[in-house]
Amino acid sequence: MYRPARVPSTSRFLNPYVVCFVVVAGVVILAVTVALLIYFLAFDQKSYFYHSSFKILNVKYSNQLNSPGTQEYRALSGRIESMITKTFKESNLRSQFIRAHVVKLRQEGNGVIADVVMKFKFTRNNNGASMKSRIESVLHQILNNSGNLEINPSTEITSLTDQDTVHIFTEGCGARPDLITLSEERITGGTLAEEGDWPWQVSLQVNKVHHCGGILISSMWVLTAAHCFRSQSNPRVWTAIFGVSITFPKQRRGVRTILIHNNYNPATHENDIAAIQLDRGINFTKDIHRVCLPEATQNIPPGSSAYVTGWGSSEFGGNTVSDLRQARVRIISNDVCNAPVSYNGAVSPGMLCAGLPQGGVDACRGDSGGPLVQEDSRRHWFLVGIVSWGDRCGLPDKPGVYTRVTAYRDWITEKTGV
Repeated sequence: MYRPARVPSTSRFLNPYVVCFVVVAGVVILAVTVALLIYFLAFDQKSYFYHSSFKILNVKYSNQLNSPGTQEYRALSGRIESMITKTFKESNLRSQFIRAHVVKLRQEGNGVIADVVMKFKFTRNNNGASMKSRIESVLHQILNNSGNLEINPSTEITSLTDQDTVHIFTEGCGARPDLITLSEERITGGTLAEEGDWPWQVSLQVNKVHHCGGILISSMWVLTAAHCFRSQSNPRVWTAIFGVSITFPKQRRGVRTILIHNNYNPATHENDIAAIQLDRGINFTKDIHRVCLPEATQNIPPGSSAYVTGWGSSEFGGNTVSDLRQARVRIISNDVCNAPVSYNGAVSPGMLCAGLPQGGVDACRGDSGGPLVQEDSRRHWFLVGIVSWGDRCGLPDKPGVYTRVTAYRDWITEKTGV
């Protein structure tokens, strides 16, 4: 008699610990899924940029409002930005509003038009037309916070793409990435610069070898030091390189003209400034655009912070580097710099000292002609010095000496039109 094989029973109970684990795991997965859905639908925020123009009725336009370097420009822009900020912070958009920034003051008749970029953060599921309508509604209340400014209340806004925002800021001067994105990010303490950190920095090269730094002040003009051309002043052998890496540049231009200050004195380093005209204009991008030039009267207080950048050697007698470096220094008064223990009277009024009293942070060989810049109260960067000379690199009481740009403001305008 054949006997069938015995089939194991499937009616045994599951282990209660296994059942518990499966249930808990299912609940956790469900909870995480629901939480992610809630987050992306209700809390995941995206930045949105808008442009608006404000007509200031009781301020007459003057030449002092042409340049972001004037106190008048800074003061009026700051008042307008404060007014907009106060209005939104007192509205139902207080949590969504991030910043407002005046990108341009321009003339209309005898009055002033302020072009403003505003940044908001909304959840991604918000309706674009609805957001715009809410912002316009708040802006119509602007008169309540205008103080003694008379504002045209008929304000309309335009949505901006990220590229639109970059274009608006790079049309102006002195914008670093944190200003273009209207963020709160600042310069870190590292020595290596990242792409776009110092978009006006130029490498001036002879036969593809870095020789000096330079500073972009318009699409066609670069400032540098006169002493860079003592051995070679033929424009045709020079090339201007743009981007943080001189090995892999972002843009490259030939040189059409080199204008050296007529009174440059190699023995005393006086009038150590030159202007270079490129063979064709630079295409401004978020990583490459111009620095702001100061007014001749701009104050540069001793002790204030500044940054020097370049591809120079990191120590006296060393080699230049291929990636752009940055160093934070302090402005030192000419009186201190001319003390017997320092430069003993060799620093003229057309020069500027910057470094640290104890040394260790300085420009060095290969940084010549590069920028010394400062940030103003509205986060625009201004050129205050051009790397000129010094006693070796980073010695105590021997700071870097720079060409004082404010002393040559008229010369720069005469030669370049900027």
